[in-house]
Amino acid sequence: MHEKEKSLVDAFVRGQMDRRELIRGLGALGVTATGGSALLNMAMTQAIAADFDWMQHSGKSIKLLLNKHPYTDAMLANLDNFKQLTGMDVSYDIFPEDVYFDKVTAALSSRSSEYDAFMTGAYMTWTYGPAGWVVDHNEWIMDSHKTNPAYNWTDMLEGVRKSCAWNGRPGGELGSDDAMQWCIPWGYEQNNLSYNAGMLDKAGVDVPTSLDELLEAAAKAQSGNEGIYGIGVRGSRSWATIHPGFLSAYANLGEIDLNISSDGKLSAAMNTDGSKAFHAKWVKMIQDSGAADWSSHTWYQVGTDLGAGKSAMIYDADILGYFMNGGDNAMAGQLAYAPFAASGNGTPTPNIWIWSLAMSKFSKDLDATWNFMQWASGTEHGLFGARQMDFVNPVRQSVWDDPMFRDRIAKNYPGYVDMHDVSAPGAAIKFTAQPLFFDLTTEWAATLQKMVAKEVPIAEGLDQLADSVDRQLKDAGLG
Repeated sequence: MHEKEKSLVDAFVRGQMDRRELIRGLGALGVTATGGSALLNMAMTQAIAADFDWMQHSGKSIKLLLNKHPYTDAMLANLDNFKQLTGMDVSYDIFPEDVYFDKVTAALSSRSSEYDAFMTGAYMTWTYGPAGWVVDHNEWIMDSHKTNPAYNWTDMLEGVRKSCAWNGRPGGELGSDDAMQWCIPWGYEQNNLSYNAGMLDKAGVDVPTSLDELLEAAAKAQSGNEGIYGIGVRGSRSWATIHPGFLSAYANLGEIDLNISSDGKLSAAMNTDGSKAFHAKWVKMIQDSGAADWSSHTWYQVGTDLGAGKSAMIYDADILGYFMNGGDNAMAGQLAYAPFAASGNGTPTPNIWIWSLAMSKFSKDLDATWNFMQWASGTEHGLFGARQMDFVNPVRQSVWDDPMFRDRIAKNYPGYVDMHDVSAPGAAIKFTAQPLFFDLTTEWAATLQKMVAKEVPIAEGLDQLADSVDRQLKDAGLG
């Protein structure tokens, strides 16, 4: 970095000029916007070294187990800055998601010390934590000798941060005062609407603002556009079918997955009158306006159909709609976004998926690993990923407040920033934390498939599901 450029960037980091002044100054020196972002990131990386000994583990090496994902790409693109900051070396293995979680389970269950940290979903830690496979990260977060004073843990969005913490008691409230921080949020997904604006306009359809309107809009969009279906939602026999749009709508209507008695016992709550009414509408929506091969649809099929112009809308992860609006997708540049509250009260409460980082209990050097963890989940790396890469959605409020990030997203992804801001206060994991999560939600998805296929009436299917869930909870000592 030349002296004049360095002086400008340092002044911005110190708060002595705003972003527009920085851009104008760098432009006058012939520095492009991309080059300016790189210089700014380098200066911020250097600035965070001022009040903390990042070199205390210099010469050490750690190894990561990573899922193939844009969040991983952003971290790898910035990894040289971490190495320069700390003097540490980082190696990694990356696997596609269809085999990734099996790799994690195999490494942890065998108590392997090969990997020091790994990517995980918050739901997975409901197994990993009680099994003793991951640490309670509070021990490091609260230690001023091990954590940079500028780390600013409470900058993490509250609903996201608390959703990654659990006390280990089945039915225990996420984020309670006695909760263990089983993982560190890295990036997350709200579940809202992504839609093809042209298709809705052609059919004369307004963006829906309730579940009843969603059914109507999906049907009209389908009939008003030749060769497409109205609404994309997941349908495979997997827990992953239940957690996105389905549970977001279900919870927003006041329904819950499990009851918790005064003595802490769990029981099924899927067969209430309210739940049955919700399922009837959801099933009708799929039957009337969903994909013909809905029962095979995962994240991938839901997204690619929207990107290819095969569907008018999806009710799924917002970042899925984000990725479909770029690249070589046929509908790139034609998608838009909206918050969604199934109840129609205008207050979204989306269930969320959280890609997180966690330290293996079997790491050879937890303190050195934490050096990486706090950097990767810190503000400076979050700003780099948000400004220059596809690091959406960031989990820090300070990153969402960054004008460079907001301007970039608002310009190319209509409605996305507003959708996030409206939904973020109510965004959290809506499931009850308990160790049978994956088994029970997968059975729920199988029951949903039977109802859509008209193999079982909705009320009867939900009563059967509730009976099965109650038996499993009692057999596990939870009910």
